[in-house]
Amino acid sequence: MRATATFTVKAFVPTELKPEPAVSTGLPVGVATMEKSYEGEVVGRSATLFTAAFDQATGVGTYVAMESFEGSLHGREGAFNFVHSATTSGSDRTAEFFIVVPSSGTGELAGITGAGGMAVDADGTHRIWFDYALG
Repeated sequence: MRATATFTVKAFVPTELKPEPAVSTGLPVGVATMEKSYEGEVVGRSATLFTAAFDQATGVGTYVAMESFEGSLHGREGAFNFVHSATTSGSDRTAEFFIVVPSSGTGELAGITGAGGMAVDADGTHRIWFDYALG
């Protein structure tokens, strides 16, 4: 089944956490926490650990995010984790990865498996979809 939604970032908070030992690279590595809210066939909120090697000036870099979602998909209530990553050269998204973490579902979402994706429309609307199964 496919569930689609839009989401908004409610908070993006950079942390002081840095890789140890320090290694000097061409792009700085940072860690932040995020809170998002979802509307559509996916309704709820998520808490995210967001890591990236990214250049703010050029928009070039890669991120990896571990997200914990609670809410509903098609009206089924519960929680689960999903992980996603992508690379950008400043105007695109490539090397995308998006997977529901096995055995992470609770409630009516227990046993959830699947994948999904994200996109940002030209007007800035953030979209997400889950291609999932329950079992």
